[in-house]
Amino acid sequence: MVVEGRAPDPREARSADEFVALLRVLKDASGLTFRELSQRADAVGDVLPRSTIANMLGRTSVPREELLAAFVRACGCGPAEVGDWLAVRKELVVHGRRSGTAASGSGDRAEEDGAAGASGDGPADGSARPSPDAPTAGPDPARRRRNRVVLAAVVSVVVLAVVATTAVLLGGDEDEGRPDTRRATGPVAGRTVQIRSVHSGYCLSEEQGSDSGRLYQVRCEQETIPAFSLQPLGEDIWRIVTDHPVYGQGCTGIWDGTQENGAPLQDQECGKRDEAEEFRIEPVGSPVEGYRIRPVHTRLCVGAERYGKERGAELVQTDCAGERKSLFSFDPVATKTAGG
Repeated sequence: MVVEGRAPDPREARSADEFVALLRVLKDASGLTFRELSQRADAVGDVLPRSTIANMLGRTSVPREELLAAFVRACGCGPAEVGDWLAVRKELVVHGRRSGTAASGSGDRAEEDGAAGASGDGPADGSARPSPDAPTAGPDPARRRRNRVVLAAVVSVVVLAVVATTAVLLGGDEDEGRPDTRRATGPVAGRTVQIRSVHSGYCLSEEQGSDSGRLYQVRCEQETIPAFSLQPLGEDIWRIVTDHPVYGQGCTGIWDGTQENGAPLQDQECGKRDEAEEFRIEPVGSPVEGYRIRPVHTRLCVGAERYGKERGAELVQTDCAGERKSLFSFDPVATKTAGG
C-alpha cells in the first residue's frame, strides 16, 4: 500500500500518456522525494537512480518493465499492485491502447494478470502531450499542496485532463510558433510580467485546471497563469515568484531539485527546492536579443522541450547549446487600477 495517499489504479489508463500520468500521481501519493525513492529501491536490491525517475515521469511512453517494477515497489505497492502495473504496461506495449478500465470487473483483472508475466519492451506512444489551452476540471481550491494526492478522485481528474486536451495539439500549422519581433524586456524587481519565448513567440503558463504546476507554451493573447514577478537575490540571480488564482503565492523551480537534463520547470510552494528555485538571468546579444534563464543549481538553460516552437511544448531545463532558441523576454503586464 502507499504510505500517504491511496494509490491510483493503473487499469484506468487507456494510453501510454495516461499510464505515465498515473505514475506521477503514484509518486505524489507516496509523499516521497526522488532521493527517498532511490534509497528505498536500493534497500531491496533494485536500481532506481533519481535522474532515471525524472526522465521516466517526464516521458510519454511506457517505461521498461524492470524500471516500472522498481519504481512502484519503492512507492509502497505490494506484489499484487506491482502485477497490475506490469499487466497494463504489457497491454499498452502490445496494443498501443487499451479499452478496459478499473471499473470493468474481475474478468478484466484476471486477463491482465495473465499478461503480466509476458515479456516485451518498446515505446508505445499515447496521445499528444496535454495542451494548456483546453478546459479541464478544476482542482480543489482548499489547499495548495501540489506534491501529494490524498483523494482518489484526483486520479480521474488527471486521466480526464489528458483525454480532453489531446485534440488541441493535433491542430494544423496555425499552432506553429513564430519568432517575436518585439524588443526583449529584461527583469525588473516586483513587476508583474508575462514570460515570453523569443524563439516561439509563446508565453509560459500552467495548464488550465491542473494542479501539477508544470509550465507550457501558450498564446500570449490568452490569460496566462499564474502571474509572474521577479525578486532579486543579487549578482543577476533572481527568484521567479508566482501568484496563482487558486493556490496563491509560490515559486518557479526545477522539479524536485533534480539536476537531470530535461527535468521540467514547475511552480510550487517556495522553499521546496533550495537553489533549484534560483535563476541567473543573462542578456544575450548586442543589442540584446533576449535573456537566458539558468537554474543556479545546474547552470543549464530553461527552454522548450527539444527547443520546440509549437503551442503546448513543455518548459524544461536543457543544455545551452541552442542558446538562441532559449531566450526570453519579461513583458510587463498592465495592472488594473481601482475602479478601472
